[in-house]
Amino acid sequence: MEHIINIKAVKKIYQLGDQEVHALAGVNLQIKANEYVAIMGPSGSGKSTLMNIIGCLDTPTFGEYWLNGNDVSRLADEKLASIRNKEIGFIFQTFNLLSRYNAVENVAVPLIYAGVERITRMELAKEALRQVGLGDRMDHKPNEMSGGQRQRVAIARALVNSPSIILADEPTGNLDSKTSTEIMRLLHELHQLGNTIVLVTHEEDIAQHAHRIIRLRDGIIEMDSAKEN
Repeated sequence: MEHIINIKAVKKIYQLGDQEVHALAGVNLQIKANEYVAIMGPSGSGKSTLMNIIGCLDTPTFGEYWLNGNDVSRLADEKLASIRNKEIGFIFQTFNLLSRYNAVENVAVPLIYAGVERITRMELAKEALRQVGLGDRMDHKPNEMSGGQRQRVAIARALVNSPSIILADEPTGNLDSKTSTEIMRLLHELHQLGNTIVLVTHEEDIAQHAHRIIRLRDGIIEMDSAKEN
């Protein structure tokens, strides 16, 4: 099976004043289509940096990153943004919803950047909301919804472009345990439908939902283990 993510000898170095910070120190990572992978590591391990590179929010200092057969390691910001909008569906801990927009309008935002006409994007947004069980909340604004419902809107927004990867950054970080369970069940269902999911978390019980766990420490992969299904 083709690797959808292929990271080769990636290093990321930040300059902080006179000091060089080696956030990633030579990472090699391959992820196939329809894998469900969790990335873990303590603060300062490089997991956020790796997530930013996987999500095309940043580029490596050295090494290569091939996403869906395209080398995205050295792209200019504008081209990177275009690839990001097409290939990656983001789910954030803080939901990142626009307060003045209702659920349908929030979900449709990535389609605006993709140049999809209004009638089509509204239909696609409604379908994505139905997929996450929010068919009856389409006209509600974020402040009229619970935390769990807001995260479902964020998941629908991540799905609406039919991305290659769903990248979930601490997706249950702001939710209570019951709602967290519901959101993780929804991610499991999305994986069952064929989506590739990369989950970034510091919570062991959340990582255990994935089928493969990658542990980082000091900018390198310390452990990469597949779970028995």
